[in-house]
Amino acid sequence: MMIRVSACAMVALASGQALANPVDITGGQTSVLLDTDLLASAASLSLSGVSGDVIAPGNLGSGSVAFGITPRDAGTLPTTFSYDSDDFLGSFSGTIEHFGSVFFNNGTVEVGDFTIGFDASRVGGDRSGFFVASNAGIAAILFDVGTPSVLDVTASSLTIGADLLVSSEFAGFLQANGLASADLTGADVGDALVQAVPAPGGVAMLVLAGLAAVRRRR
Repeated sequence: MMIRVSACAMVALASGQALANPVDITGGQTSVLLDTDLLASAASLSLSGVSGDVIAPGNLGSGSVAFGITPRDAGTLPTTFSYDSDDFLGSFSGTIEHFGSVFFNNGTVEVGDFTIGFDASRVGGDRSGFFVASNAGIAAILFDVGTPSVLDVTASSLTIGADLLVSSEFAGFLQANGLASADLTGADVGDALVQAVPAPGGVAMLVLAGLAAVRRRR
């Protein structure tokens, strides 16, 4: 199922209703390709490296990196994202969590252990309502996720592709710390590609368990 959807439709359909055919995200990765030239010139952020658990390159080309998605049983920042594969927009909930950090300015600025979440109050213009927050180093929402250009949903995979737009929070941080002279809110500074691996949840797992029990009795 390939979907192109507006930000308004995301809010209208994200009702948080009970899942009929639920799947839970259990792993995968999110690739990020940043416009490092723009970050350096407009925000005085020069990429200096990544932590050892970051995948390089990611799936957005040679200049991209990828961050692993944490499992649901992770000790810290467990992923909780779930959705109905037959009604993604009307059912998704929770967050997609990641491990790994990016360093700028000779390691003096760190962002990492990223959360992808959804907040309907953030929808507007090109903003979908999804956001990316850093939990390591700078603890703040860094990016609003643009309206997805790719949203491919099945019971066995979830792929989301979209632009990364500087959040008002991150823009304020950059100005307050003398890193940017202008308000960069909404600036497109890169792309993200979520490639998540789900597992059947709830009723589906009970059905699978029942089938296994029947086979054992045979």
